[in-house]
Amino acid sequence: MSNGSLIIDVKDRILSLKLNRPESLNSFDLEMLNGLIDALKAAGSNSQIKAIIISGAGRSFCAGGDVKTMGKATATEVYEHIGVLNNCIKAIRDCEKPVIASVHGFAAGAGFNLALACDLIIASDDSKFALSFSQVGLISDGGGSYFLPRIIGPHLAKQLFFTAEPVSGERMHQLGVVNLLVSSEELIEETKKFAAKIAAGPGRANGMMKKLINQSFTSTLDEMLELERITQPLMITSEDHQEGVAAFKEKRKPSFVGK
Repeated sequence: MSNGSLIIDVKDRILSLKLNRPESLNSFDLEMLNGLIDALKAAGSNSQIKAIIISGAGRSFCAGGDVKTMGKATATEVYEHIGVLNNCIKAIRDCEKPVIASVHGFAAGAGFNLALACDLIIASDDSKFALSFSQVGLISDGGGSYFLPRIIGPHLAKQLFFTAEPVSGERMHQLGVVNLLVSSEELIEETKKFAAKIAAGPGRANGMMKKLINQSFTSTLDEMLELERITQPLMITSEDHQEGVAAFKEKRKPSFVGK
């Protein structure tokens, strides 16, 4: 299925969302952003979907904002456009299903920040990451000022924002931004294998774990301990927990259903 700017496919409990504006390195337009928002929200309530992959068509993952349109929009139009971008970022974070960014070529500007909003990043060894905002006299949008300092610390994050220097996928892997670095030839296959492994896991527990980790950045230790205390009794009543215990006792792999 496609809306033009976004190709949507579901197979083996995995939702694949491919950014589809290769002529502009998959820079954002409203059709793409709204398509992502709708697909992510629908996936959240679809018990048949266990994991989500976001990738890009053509030569790169995503170049972020379309440079060709910059300088033409009014301040009001920019404000409204970023509001839609923000809703897309929040849809990724709020979705209970694990979201994997599969990055090749360039992830630049808000395209980099889109990847950062995902739960995991798998990148090809020829990938490049660039926070290119300062090159055109702008600040970061799409949550970069939130996500990146939490991963690599404020000093290094400021360096990347101020200089806009492209950073290799290998370096991002060393810094802990990228979870898995693979060859460009293996990117699609390895991303699918990684997603399949997650999809075979306990979907309900994974969703709750994602919520807890995200909430930990704005909570105290006492608050997180209490949240874990409240959540765990709910987990032990789940079908997945019962299946996991049975599988452990029977020395077999569990067959989770996400309930």
